[in-house]
Amino acid sequence: MTTQLYTNARIFTSDTRRWAESMIVQGERILYVGDAGTAERLCPDAERIDLESRLVVPGFVDGHAHVIGTGEALGQVSLWGAKSVAEIQQRIKAHDAGNPGLERILATGWLHGAIPGGVPDAGMLDAVVPDKPVYAFAYDFHSVWVNTAALAELGIDDHTENPHGGTIKRTADGHATGYIDENAFYDMVLPFLDSRASDDQHSASIAAVQQAYRETGVTTACDMGFNETDLEAFKRADKDGTLTSRLMAYWRVNNTGDAAANIAQVQRAAALAVEHESPFLRVVGIKVIIDGTIDGCTATLGMPYADGSNAEPIWSLKELAPVVAAADAAGLKVAMHAIGDESVRIAIGAVEHAVAENGPRERRHRIEHLELVDRADVDRLAALGITASMQPVHADPAISENWSSKLGDDRAERGFAWPWIIDAGGRLAFGTDSPTSPHAPLPNMYVATTRASALDASAGTNVPEFALPLADSIEHATRDSAWTCGAENNVGRLAAGLYADFVVLDTDVFAADQPGSLLEARVLRTVVGGRTVHQVQRP
Repeated sequence: MTTQLYTNARIFTSDTRRWAESMIVQGERILYVGDAGTAERLCPDAERIDLESRLVVPGFVDGHAHVIGTGEALGQVSLWGAKSVAEIQQRIKAHDAGNPGLERILATGWLHGAIPGGVPDAGMLDAVVPDKPVYAFAYDFHSVWVNTAALAELGIDDHTENPHGGTIKRTADGHATGYIDENAFYDMVLPFLDSRASDDQHSASIAAVQQAYRETGVTTACDMGFNETDLEAFKRADKDGTLTSRLMAYWRVNNTGDAAANIAQVQRAAALAVEHESPFLRVVGIKVIIDGTIDGCTATLGMPYADGSNAEPIWSLKELAPVVAAADAAGLKVAMHAIGDESVRIAIGAVEHAVAENGPRERRHRIEHLELVDRADVDRLAALGITASMQPVHADPAISENWSSKLGDDRAERGFAWPWIIDAGGRLAFGTDSPTSPHAPLPNMYVATTRASALDASAGTNVPEFALPLADSIEHATRDSAWTCGAENNVGRLAAGLYADFVVLDTDVFAADQPGSLLEARVLRTVVGGRTVHQVQRP
């Protein structure tokens, strides 16, 4: 077993003693973190690695990601930053011209605010690619915009029924427009595309995201929406020993409208949690999506949107409560997507039901996103021990104009209220929700600590009084994200006994005079289980 002494460093531990100067690693795990003198006495013969006064932080634990989707998105047409239909069309047309052999075109990242009225149609894509299917995923990954050829290969026509909790958008006379959202997207489009991707393509997506994670310092990710295809692909990668970041998987449970079928999905997740567990792959819970997004006007609100509309939840409390209770009884962790304030209340109510049904036990349930929440409901979730799992990059001012306009009132001034969680005594975990947002942790920390934009420096700020200190933000993105998925004794902190998962940065972002250093800093070294998996070589 190798023993390494990392010395001459400024080590932020995300632990009760935040700072240290030396760390000893034996094999995969940490032996000691603290002062240099003690480290020298403990292991005087250890291999010494001088970090040249660099900053060390725990490997980032992305509290909410779609891991294979992130890998897939890295190979798709990027529509991020496109400000008009014309710009979106130009990017897709250029990709088609440069890749004439593609069977279909996949694109990602368009913003609702770039489309007049926020609702695109197939004709806009037909105008540039009429002869092969085009699938353009919205940046929030709750809807897809397709052309006529894609509608045809999906088998969607004027007579196709909407699935429970989803919509195939139609014209006034009943024709499918090419815009498909929520469960229609999840149940009809994604499974079709999964079935068309080969094992080699899934493996390539995993390899791409692993490389991206190594380069940006993500050593663990909580995957929100795992399915059978994802599981088989990751099991192959785990068996091959090619994973360089750890995966905590939440099994996607869809609302079928049938109570028995819903519970059967929970039982499948419970079986998987027992069947497969390794240092790099664990099924730890289930994920349910209660509502959609504010940008798409599919999040369920306590008061209507600015245009007077509202959205029905995908899961009512009556439907959700028995599912959460069954998962709770099985020892599974439940992650509930709830963006609108009314959906947050449904999620809290479901946990209340589980507590009443199952009695005292350890629980680590969580609500995802909570973009709009009432202060009184924050107190309720904190008292129940529910983690608020939130994504700073979703509050980026560069993408908030459409979000605010859909609300149209002072509700926009209480969006993404991270300090409310802390003040109520709740636990806050940070992630990125990639590929709906960039996967890199440091820009995520920039938005968390400034409420300014990591995408557009001219975009101003978004409720700046809700910004958090940098040390707290990193702890929410490491220690707290690890705790909520039950991994706190292995990852998320730099402490004796935990895996040696850490990142060395070229810039001390704590000491820098400007928070912009978070946008400029580079990861020099990423270590996972004591093994250096990424290192920038000196010129």
